Amino acid sequence: MAADFGDRVKVVCRDEVIEGVLIQRPDILPQNVIVVKLDSGYNIGIDKKKIKRIEVLQKYRPKKRKKIVLKVNKKLPTVAVLSTGGTISAKVDYKTGGVTPTYFSAEDLVGMVPELKTVANIKAKQIMSKASEDLTPNDWVKIAQEITKVIKDVDGVVVTQGTDTLHFTTAALSFMIKDLTKPVVFTASQRSIDRGSSDAFMNLLCAVTAAAKFNCSEITTCLHGTTNDDFCLLVRGTKVRKMHSSRRDAFRPINEKAIAKVFPNGTIEEISPDYKKRILDKTVKTTVDERINEKVAMVLIYPNMDPGVIDYYLNKGYKGLVLAATALGHVPTESKKSLMPAIERAMKKGIPVVIASQTIYGHVHPYVYTNLRRLSIELKSIFVDDMLPEVAYVKLMYVLGHAKKLDEIKEMMLQDIAGEITGREPLDVFLQ
Repeated sequence: MAADFGDRVKVVCRDEVIEGVLIQRPDILPQNVIVVKLDSGYNIGIDKKKIKRIEVLQKYRPKKRKKIVLKVNKKLPTVAVLSTGGTISAKVDYKTGGVTPTYFSAEDLVGMVPELKTVANIKAKQIMSKASEDLTPNDWVKIAQEITKVIKDVDGVVVTQGTDTLHFTTAALSFMIKDLTKPVVFTASQRSIDRGSSDAFMNLLCAVTAAAKFNCSEITTCLHGTTNDDFCLLVRGTKVRKMHSSRRDAFRPINEKAIAKVFPNGTIEEISPDYKKRILDKTVKTTVDERINEKVAMVLIYPNMDPGVIDYYLNKGYKGLVLAATALGHVPTESKKSLMPAIERAMKKGIPVVIASQTIYGHVHPYVYTNLRRLSIELKSIFVDDMLPEVAYVKLMYVLGHAKKLDEIKEMMLQDIAGEITGREPLDVFLQ
């Protein structure tokens, strides 16, 4: 009988016999190794060359999930929860050792977070199962389409996704979804739901609370505001960025204040009144503008970089470039590796070059220094104020789907479409 992960086995080797549970081999180990969890709880790796035979002592039988029946509470709002994958949808099967993305039904979500049934009626749907680093513009379009399908029948929408590129998705949908009438709240988790320190439960509870109750009609994120379980921050989708690889409060508002604090007890405390309110007119239809051009590249500017990087994208047929420039928008202009000739070649081909700052906080400025003036005036590069490089990258895709001429592209890039350009703000938004 062949052994499967989770089976209790006896591994007969040349010099010893080992009993335990066969579990999945971590990718870090070579393929000629099997892993067995011992009764002590420790794992042991065994070289297949030393194994004479493997006997199955007991087959693994997954526990049957209990059926939960949710009753509709007509006094509560209804929230659609759309799952796309990521850590918030992953869990460990400790019997097999595997970490896998898992689809959670509405019943599962309420089973994990019982407080949800006091906040809203939940409609859950899995629309894809992808790590966020694998998402493409086509996936952004699909997510937007799914939101518009369900939004007319609910009071708000929550989308769960992986954290790594969450701010790319929220920026893209902020441009693509038109006439949004209700809140669409993205949430995620830094730590999987099987961990005691997981942020998934509170993030989900606060996101559903915001979608059900908050008077907002924007694309936002809702994740931990501190490392503790104090509150979540509701942040505009074009003004948020993941600022830490592992902290639970990794997502911070950039160059503007958060919209609100959302507490796990259901309280919502407004921080900034500058957001679009719910639209109660039922004749307004939310739609998706799918016209985007994927042929956009984002290039990090650094000392001694090869100007050929710019030419590479031009030769590949890219239609737009976003330069994550230093500070106020600087790129090498005086050395032998000046980018000016390459940028000029882009301009002559009608390829827009957008300048954003890699400092994240603050603004680019086209007139402070001579080289900045050359970039702006002579080479017609587009300086996008306090827009994040990632947001500029996504926005340029959107703009190129609507404009072809450089003057038209510049006009749209400098137009505040979804709160992506704040203008001058007080210093207290820095690292708040």
